[in-house]
Amino acid sequence: MQKASASARWIERLERLEHAAARRLIGASSKLPEWLLRRSARVIDGARLHPEVQLLLALRELSGQQGISSALSPVAARERMTREARVHRGIPIPVRAVKNLSLPGPAGSLSARHYMPRAVGKRPLLVFFHGGGFVTGDLDTHDAPCRTLCSELGVHVLSVAYRLAPEHPFPAAVEDARAALRYAQTHAAAMGADPDQVAVSGDSAGANLATVVSLLAARAGDPLPVLQLLFYPTVDSTIERRSMELFSDGFFLTRSDIMWFRKHYLGGRFDLADPRISPLMAPDLTGMPPAIVVTAGFDPLRDEGEEYVTALRAAGNQADLHRVPDLIHGFINLGSVSPASHVALLRVAALVNRRLTERAALVLDLTPESV
Repeated sequence: MQKASASARWIERLERLEHAAARRLIGASSKLPEWLLRRSARVIDGARLHPEVQLLLALRELSGQQGISSALSPVAARERMTREARVHRGIPIPVRAVKNLSLPGPAGSLSARHYMPRAVGKRPLLVFFHGGGFVTGDLDTHDAPCRTLCSELGVHVLSVAYRLAPEHPFPAAVEDARAALRYAQTHAAAMGADPDQVAVSGDSAGANLATVVSLLAARAGDPLPVLQLLFYPTVDSTIERRSMELFSDGFFLTRSDIMWFRKHYLGGRFDLADPRISPLMAPDLTGMPPAIVVTAGFDPLRDEGEEYVTALRAAGNQADLHRVPDLIHGFINLGSVSPASHVALLRVAALVNRRLTERAALVLDLTPESV
């Protein structure tokens, strides 16, 4: 027991040193001449990788870290993601309160975490589904971005831990996400939030779940989320686009990782064109909630996310695209070591604030008192 405790303390010290080293290197790089930074940064597809990210990727390579799929087992991959989240978590962003919850799910209870904003009054509720390829990730790995969204948007955030593959393959995650959205819509008022302003969000696989539950609600005639906030979503597993070729390796998320996640999530037993897997392939995208889709310039998933915006608009929906040209997949988790990543998330928050304010004004205009 003492050996295990000593080992844990040693690992924690190494993680703190790694985090400090990354911050110091990035801080030192900011003092270099801009022309030198620009000249040394990689340029692909007309975009220049941010020097901070280039340094982080170089550190990752020097430390021998490869793609998540190199961990071989899902358990090892989860442990790696948890460790990396600890390394990059930084000082927790303060919110009014954080409460762990247990929500009813279709196959048992679901762990969730409620972040309460400092803002007073009935504020919107954002249901957040974490990324991790449907195989990795949990409430802790995405604590930092959830705190940032809660603080910067002044909204309640309900982060939900859905069942993971391969122990619980598709469609378990979709069923859990639907149950979580329904719970949020029913219990928003009890949580101190505005029941008329329940939105959904997520990153990567979590963004897939956010848009899939929106699609299923639209097709079933169920109450819709007021907004979809999608960070670098995976929305089409049927084909590979140009960004998959350009950024297949060396930019955190690799093509091998994507195939590895897909194998564990689907097991080759399902039609990749199923809209619950590839919402971009849905025959009918009408009546969807407004969407804000955030993509990263150096991300293999970039093109499918941006094509989804085009499809949503073609179906008559409001959809905003916000590409962060110089960052990579997963940047919302890098805010504590990469100021550029933090600023990018703040800019997205400002855009979301405008959309929520516009909607609140529209609802007010439609009330009987104002007609």
